[in-house]
Amino acid sequence: MPKVVDHEQRREDLVRVVWEIISRDGIEGATVRKVAEAAGVSVGGLRHYFDNQRGLLSFAAQAVARSVAKRITGHLVADLPGMQRAQLILEELLPLDDNRRVEVDVWLACLVRSHVDDSLAELRHAGWSGERHICRLAVASCHGLPLPDRLGQEFAEAGLEGQAMRLHVFIDGLTLQTATYPHNFTPPAVRQIVHEELRYLIEVPSGSLRPSCHIE
Repeated sequence: MPKVVDHEQRREDLVRVVWEIISRDGIEGATVRKVAEAAGVSVGGLRHYFDNQRGLLSFAAQAVARSVAKRITGHLVADLPGMQRAQLILEELLPLDDNRRVEVDVWLACLVRSHVDDSLAELRHAGWSGERHICRLAVASCHGLPLPDRLGQEFAEAGLEGQAMRLHVFIDGLTLQTATYPHNFTPPAVRQIVHEELRYLIEVPSGSLRPSCHIE
């Protein structure tokens, strides 16, 4: 009787292997052959998922995006106070535990590579739009407003859009800092930094924060 392969489970197993190799050895160390050896499968067995390093990197980055999106969706459907929801969805972008630390390592590595690898350029642009959307969700949650329901949906009020832009820059900077200098940032300290930024957005009139530029 032929063996039934659970492709979804195999995919999840491969995701973990690919993430760990990129996080440990960097982009250049992540080869199809090394992944096959670590996963205990043949190189040919990986062709269903990727067949070269470009495909491997795209596979890894898309898996990060799916993982983060799934967790954020869980926070959005939960019955939470607005500030708590905003805090939790922003925390999903930060390296606050081993799992999210590996995700951030992989994502940053792929972003850097995307500047010299056109096959990852679309992923870079999609990532930017996705992060801006998450920041708009956080701003709307803080102010008790209806949540944007699609990527690219801007706030009608320029001041609120300015808050989303500021929050986006803030989260990107905090992510880079905590990933690069982990010993300088404990998870409780990072959570407090995010909390203080969200409090600032609530207390400062939205009209005082307006976007100074428009980026696609």
